[in-house]
Amino acid sequence: MNYEDLITLGIAFGLGLLVGLQRQTTDNAMAGVRTFTLVAILGVVAGFLTRDFDNPYILPAFGLAITSLMLMANYVQSKKEPDTSVGQTTEVALLLMFAIGSYLVLGDQVIAVVIGGSLAVLLYIKETLHNFIDSLKDKDLSAIMTFVGISLVILPVLPNETYGPLDVLNPHDIWLMVTLIVGISILGYFVYKWVGKKAGMISNGILGGVISSTATSVSYARYSKSTQSISKVAAFVILAAVTVSIIRVIVEIGIVVPQKLPQLILPFVVLFIFMTILSVILFYTISKDENKEEMPEPKNPAQFKSAFVFGILYGLILLAVAFTEKEFGNSGLYIVSIIGGLAKKDAITLSLANSIKGGMATELGWRLIMTGVLANFAFKIVIVAVLGNRKLTLYLGAAMLLSIIVGLLMIWLWPET
Repeated sequence: MNYEDLITLGIAFGLGLLVGLQRQTTDNAMAGVRTFTLVAILGVVAGFLTRDFDNPYILPAFGLAITSLMLMANYVQSKKEPDTSVGQTTEVALLLMFAIGSYLVLGDQVIAVVIGGSLAVLLYIKETLHNFIDSLKDKDLSAIMTFVGISLVILPVLPNETYGPLDVLNPHDIWLMVTLIVGISILGYFVYKWVGKKAGMISNGILGGVISSTATSVSYARYSKSTQSISKVAAFVILAAVTVSIIRVIVEIGIVVPQKLPQLILPFVVLFIFMTILSVILFYTISKDENKEEMPEPKNPAQFKSAFVFGILYGLILLAVAFTEKEFGNSGLYIVSIIGGLAKKDAITLSLANSIKGGMATELGWRLIMTGVLANFAFKIVIVAVLGNRKLTLYLGAAMLLSIIVGLLMIWLWPET
């Protein structure tokens, strides 16, 4: 007895029950739990026959038979109830269930199970998905289409080789970093679209850090100028967003140079914990009557112009790091880190992570990245001082200065190994 085949049948039976149960709960007249289970098992049997008799025509014959049965069923249904609207979701799901059953035998079972589970989830969230799509505005669709263009149209056609002086400019790698940053930002943006207006200020700070801590700082600083009572709340949300942005830095390092992440992560974790403690302290100083403000809705984070500017900035920082390291040694790199951190924290983080991947010492690399992060913290204080009110500047400035001091102490005192 072949126990692997029995296990395959059991998996098909379970997936058929799962998807069929979802269809049954929608009162679908075309197919329910029994039909989906039988079709999944039929796919497995067709796969067994194809494998055992080594006949490539058996599987398509069964597929055509199922398609014919569905066409006939729809025809009969339309004759009985001419006004009935006939959809295609259940029919496509049945064919996919048959294909999954066959792939369990002839392909990768893990992939088949993932597809089957994803199919059940996709069918289940129909209403939620439709409501979300109905809530999309023109700028949301623009964000989606821009990201598709950036990641699926432009990225694949760019050459994957280095050009220019110092041999560090790789168009494909540069645009891959652009795709990464835009992808992270757009993820946070759509999470905000889903829960942002219903969430409290803690969630607003977290989402602000995922989308853009700089944009969050600008929005709340301007808001505090016209609404004095929001100062403490604004300070907390900005501080929380900046704190979460450290996790974003860690993620970026992990994506670019995952093999060295354990050697780079600890100082940033320490800074994150310290700033989290500051955020908690500030949170508990906020009076209850102030905790009622919504996060100003963020702008579209996936704009081609912004992506293009980020790509140019990232390329320039790559050149600056390579040139400075060659001409002035390690000491000059700190100046580049400060300038890069003031301009764009993501760009300096990714470029230095790329340098670490290319051979830069990890001890130097994390210190340079930390320098860029601290320079960006100082820039946040300037933003709030220029755009916000005095009370917000006092609260946030104190917290950020303490964070900068802790970061500088780590750069100076952290052991070399």
